Amino acid sequence: MTQKILLLSVSAGAGHMRAAQAIEAYAARDGGGPAALALHLDVMDFVTPAFRKLYTDLYIKLVNKAPALWGYLYHATHDAPRDGSMQRLRRAVERLNTRALMARIAAFQPDAIICTHFLPAELLSRALRQQQLACPVWVQVTDFDLHRMWVHEQMQGYFAATDEVAFRMRHEGIPAGRIHVTGIPIMPAFAQAPDRVSCAQVFGLDPRRTTILLMGGGAGLGSLETVAAHLLALPGDFQLIALAGKNAAALAALQALAGQYPGRLLAQGFTSEVERLMACADLVITKPGGLTTSECLALGLPMIVNSPIPGQEERNADYLLEQGVALKAFDAVTLEYRVRLLLEHPEQLQSMRAKALALGRPRAALDVLAQVLRAGAVLQ
Repeated sequence: MTQKILLLSVSAGAGHMRAAQAIEAYAARDGGGPAALALHLDVMDFVTPAFRKLYTDLYIKLVNKAPALWGYLYHATHDAPRDGSMQRLRRAVERLNTRALMARIAAFQPDAIICTHFLPAELLSRALRQQQLACPVWVQVTDFDLHRMWVHEQMQGYFAATDEVAFRMRHEGIPAGRIHVTGIPIMPAFAQAPDRVSCAQVFGLDPRRTTILLMGGGAGLGSLETVAAHLLALPGDFQLIALAGKNAAALAALQALAGQYPGRLLAQGFTSEVERLMACADLVITKPGGLTTSECLALGLPMIVNSPIPGQEERNADYLLEQGVALKAFDAVTLEYRVRLLLEHPEQLQSMRAKALALGRPRAALDVLAQVLRAGAVLQ
């Protein structure tokens, strides 16, 4: 019997959505996973415009404009008493603004729910407690850290990125039997590394040359085109890929810069095939989000992580540095030093690559889906 799986995420940052999309992709037969009928919903589609603006726009503004304040809030909410007045007020506001979501869940009648953000997990914990929901609810944590806002009663199980995150879950009172160390879900395309030579040919790159992939500037490093120009001025025979995403102005500036460095800079806008660009790279410069760094680990890509925002990205960066798969750059000078170091010592780059491959969990999404379906089969 085909099980119906509901995936709930929140569009506050892309990582939570991408984790849900990865599980959804494996649920389709052409994703290579066990057959299931999966539906992915963004909780923000079921709230009032005012609540959406508060929850998503405010988050984005804080991490971009006031990262220190976001870091304070991250730690303050982690340490706040669960029954404190502010926590009770927050939960009451969330309940008032998500009634439409509960109606949609009832209409779909899922056999299981997987939350890739703490907000739906919190809402459904209350619904389970009040017997307004009967199906099991699972939680996928999407960073190499555990914030207490992810921890709720009544959950069927938790999926952790690492053994250390699982240890923290047990410390927070989650029974060991409900914790599964799977990694962070990434798309099926990362389960097998694309061929470097064929991918390089598609993008007009030389597969024999050392290639650096730049996935974001900002914070202490400057704009994307400024960082790219700084890198291209460094000595060494390497080529650079710079991803501008949906930033049209940055893409135009990068394309103009590429004209000054023929054959050395590929300026790329938004792409749904980032794994093919990663396959061409020897080193990635990126923000340390849980999903992006998990993709890099799956393909064995060493990283230089830049200017992590206080909170979850700092914890992600700490983990990567401790494991020897990344270096950290907190300003343009440090970035130059790190890049020079790795270009001059390819043996260190190779060592980092081997460690990254050993850490990668390219089939995390499949493992999550399989566990949920196995448990559902037992319950049926």
